Amino acid sequence: MLRKIVVFLVYIFNLVVFRVEKNGEENIKEKGAYLICANHRSNWDAPILVSNLKRKVYVMAKAELFKNKFIKWFGRKCCVFPVKRGMRDIESIKYSLNLLKDGEILVIFPEGTRNGMEKNGVAYMAIRTGVPVIPVGIQGEMKPFKKVKLNIGEPLDFSQYKTNKPEKEILDKVSKEIMDNIIMLTNEKK
Repeated sequence: MLRKIVVFLVYIFNLVVFRVEKNGEENIKEKGAYLICANHRSNWDAPILVSNLKRKVYVMAKAELFKNKFIKWFGRKCCVFPVKRGMRDIESIKYSLNLLKDGEILVIFPEGTRNGMEKNGVAYMAIRTGVPVIPVGIQGEMKPFKKVKLNIGEPLDFSQYKTNKPEKEILDKVSKEIMDNIIMLTNEKK
């Protein structure tokens, strides 16, 4: 219940302050698991994205945020869970894979940090589960009363590579295709 209230309030705030505009929302069906992957330029990226999607989503966030007890409690109530960056966080990977197996939506920022370098974690999850990846390009300055645009792309299907132990070349290829789609949607004309 708390999550629904928070998402609604953040939605109203974003609608007024960031004048959020969505394109491609029909690409996210009412049922079925998805990995949603977006560019990461601001701390507002996740709240804007989550509050503007019709379905409940889970968000992977850097573990450092969870050092604060209130944020840890609040994050858990709002379906946000920690991942330890710069290392293979087995607990977060297992949790993520189970969410996808259960038909949920998982939001990941594959750059890892705002304006960071791409990683193969999303590709690994997509290949391991066969779940479609939905690229999202977030445009805008993230300044009050400036328009923010969410460009939601068509699902990318990598199920032909499905395996429990993907090869590095395939991981690199899938990661590049995901990032290329995000970049294309980020640079789409306004």
